Amino acid sequence: MSGASAAHRPPVVVGVDGSEHARGALEWALSTAEGTGSPLVVAHVRPEELQLGAARVESLGGAPELPDTVLNGVAAEMERRGSRVPVRYESLDGSVTDALVAVARGARLLVTGSRGRGGLASLLLGSTGRALAASAPCPLVVVPHGTRTTALGDGPGAGRVLMGLHPEESPDEVPAFAFEEAHHRGVPLEAVTAFRPPPPQAALLAAPSPALQVPPPLPLADGTEELVRGAEREQEERLRPFAARWPDVELRAVVVPGDAAGRLVEGSRDAGLVVVGRHHRHRLGSLLVGSVAHAVLHGAHCPVAVVPPAPAG
Repeated sequence: MSGASAAHRPPVVVGVDGSEHARGALEWALSTAEGTGSPLVVAHVRPEELQLGAARVESLGGAPELPDTVLNGVAAEMERRGSRVPVRYESLDGSVTDALVAVARGARLLVTGSRGRGGLASLLLGSTGRALAASAPCPLVVVPHGTRTTALGDGPGAGRVLMGLHPEESPDEVPAFAFEEAHHRGVPLEAVTAFRPPPPQAALLAAPSPALQVPPPLPLADGTEELVRGAEREQEERLRPFAARWPDVELRAVVVPGDAAGRLVEGSRDAGLVVVGRHHRHRLGSLLVGSVAHAVLHGAHCPVAVVPPAPAG
């Protein structure tokens, strides 16, 4: 694809800060941009002290030409290696979250590392990632740090797109994004719908454990198979128009009783991308990250895409 045609496509935006986490995000973003023919925007929010220094120089009547060493370093490395798509560099001021949200408006993706400088390696998602997951205007992809990433094997499901789908709650943007990603990557799409079956009535009346004073584990209720079949019908109906739009995508539909987040985290060990929706709303109307998306972001072993619904109205 020519650079001219790529330049008119929505860009892939990646936030960098000089950390190893950001380096992994940059590699993922560049690969995705080249695979989809999208331009790449590399964005760095300058540290607060640099912003204050530039403002001080300007207040004294000088030209605040303080170099962005992080962005300059990335630009030099990108120039050495080359790119098949146009690359633009943005040095930004303001808070990290607000600045990245602003530059990502109209983007195909916003990509970030799981943690920035100073983050604890034992934690997958930092405060910036959490804020962006709840406020990004486009799908946010969080790339886990190297210690959490699992090397993909050669099995039939390795590298697949793994989507969590609630047939009634997930907005259309979630399956549309997942199908398109699977199409561009040439990999299968596994759609997972999980539900918690009601326990048997007798189990609800069981006496608590004398040691822990909590109810004992509950067996599955009779009729779970019928619930599974009903969920399968709902899932199939929800996915039908998307499967028709992307007939080349191999769809693997999975309906299981149990915990959706746990199933997605475990499946992320050999997936290339996990897709979840950001569809919960606060009572005041602001969007929040749902419990499944929150758990997957903190536990996944591969990149996670959090897809927002279309803006209201």
